[in-house]
Formats: sequence, structure tokens, C-alpha cells
Amino acid sequence: MDNYETTHRFHAGSPAPEGTPPFMNTAGNKCATAPKHAAIFLFFLCVLCATLFAGTADALAARGTRAAILINMDTGKVLFAKNADMSIPPASLTKVMSMFLTMDAIRAKRLKFDEKIRITSAAAHVGGSSMHLRSGERVTVRHLLTGAAVASGNDAITALALRVGGNQRQFVRAMNQKAHDLGLRRTEFKNPTGLPAAGQRTTPRDMATLARAYLRVHPSAQTFHSTRSFTHRNRQMSNTNALLGSVRGVNGLKTGWTVASGYNLIVTAQRGNTRLLAVVMGGSTRNARDAMAERLIEAGFSGGGNTKKIRRAMGYRR
Repeated sequence: MDNYETTHRFHAGSPAPEGTPPFMNTAGNKCATAPKHAAIFLFFLCVLCATLFAGTADALAARGTRAAILINMDTGKVLFAKNADMSIPPASLTKVMSMFLTMDAIRAKRLKFDEKIRITSAAAHVGGSSMHLRSGERVTVRHLLTGAAVASGNDAITALALRVGGNQRQFVRAMNQKAHDLGLRRTEFKNPTGLPAAGQRTTPRDMATLARAYLRVHPSAQTFHSTRSFTHRNRQMSNTNALLGSVRGVNGLKTGWTVASGYNLIVTAQRGNTRLLAVVMGGSTRNARDAMAERLIEAGFSGGGNTKKIRRAMGYRR
């Protein structure tokens, strides 16, 4: 559904608004040329409205979201940006970095997909979104990665962080070092989950850079993010990314929400040989965020890499 290009049109010959006085001649009678005058009046009203609309196209295009960016995943070219360097808490987009470090550990053979991790009380009771782990149970790394991607499980990513980093402090230190190495100059992590923490911040541009690097280094990770649903202890959970299965080509990646951040989303999509990545942050509602992300993806594919066409498709006049 398109919530960003609502316009109001005025038609010549429409009844005048209530309270509008009729055109009068000097004798006080309705002038015979009133319809002509009304048409002229409405014409200039149309011109005025068109001018005002052109001046507010940017606001209409970004309605319901604070910031966004669209890039070509293969080239890194920025196809569209709106407040792309605005500082916003990442919320659960943080888990992309935590999964990145976990996949690094697997590649370095310090961890295996089939290794079973014992769930600590700290992980099981971390709070927020959860895959409903129980203290003391043993769960494979592969299943925890799926739970982090699909259900946005804070418990799952905490269990992985404790295993990879030894403790949360060391893991967070590794997260910020990785951010620095990737050139994420406006990002700072305070925990592996994205739960509210003073000073935790990022930008859409930094999240796009992170997600692109993550999938370039670990393309197999896409499997976790494209999984529509999974089951743990007979409880079925659906992917928090509603664009999966509803927008053609979408195959990831991660949602996020806190009161401070609003609704965030990193979304990846592929049609033919073209791969796109969009980041939307600071959505006022889940629907506003998802609608903006869908518009970005559709504009990106229809625009064929032409930034001017993409901006026009997004409702921008220039």
C-alpha cells in the first residue's frame, strides 16, 4: 500500500466551498459571468496547490520515517538517501553485527554450527524479544543463529555472544573494533542485543555498510535471514520481517524497534542479477517503516540504477 503520494485534486466547475459569496454585479444581482470567474479562480487555485505540493514533496516522500538509504549491494552505489547520516539507536539491527562476529568465529574454526551451547540464566532472562530459551538447555549454534535472525531473540544472541566473547564486555569491545575496521564512524554498540543503552547509536549509512560487508564475507548467512519461520520446543515463530514473501525478491534481513529508535529495518532483495539493500530507520509505525522499505525496493528495481528516476519514483521533484 502506498501511503506517500496522496494528492488532492481540484476540478473546475466543482461547487464552491460553503460560505463562499457569489459573484455580484453593481446592482447586487448574480453576475451572468460568474461561472467564468469561478473557473479562473479555480485555475489559479490549482496552480497554487501544485506549487505547494512541489515544495512539500520531500516531506510526503518521507512521511512516517526519519531516515533511509538505498544501495546497490554489488557496487555499493548509493541510489537514494534521506537523512542517511542521522544518529538513531540501532535497536535489534545490532544483531547483524553480533551475527557477523559469530560467523567470523565459525570461519576461524573457533566455533561450529553443530556445537551445542548451554544456555545460562543470564541469556535466558535477558528480556525483550525472545526465542523462549530455558536456562540449562543446550541448543546448537545454527539454531541460535536462526532464532536471532527470525525471532530477533535477545536470548539467542546473548548466548552466542557469551560463547564467542567469553563475556559481554569483551564481545562488545570486539563489536566496536569491527565497526571501526569497517569504517562505521557514527556507530557505537553497548550490548549485543540492541536493547536500550545510553550512547548506543548508528546511522542508516553505517547499517548499510555493515549489512553489505556481512553478506559479502558470509553469503551463507542469508539463509538465516530468509527463513520464514522456525520452531523451538514445539513453539513456531514467524520472521519479524513482514516483507519476506510479500514483496518479490526480498530475502532478508533484520528488523528492530525500541521507543527511542522507532521502527527500523534492513531489507535485501534480488531480481535477476540486481541486488539491492535498503535501510529504513525511525519509523513511526511498523506499517510506515515497511511501506517506505517496499517503495525503496520497487523504486530501485524500476529505476535501473538511475538515481534521478529513483528519486522521482520516491516522490521527489529534483
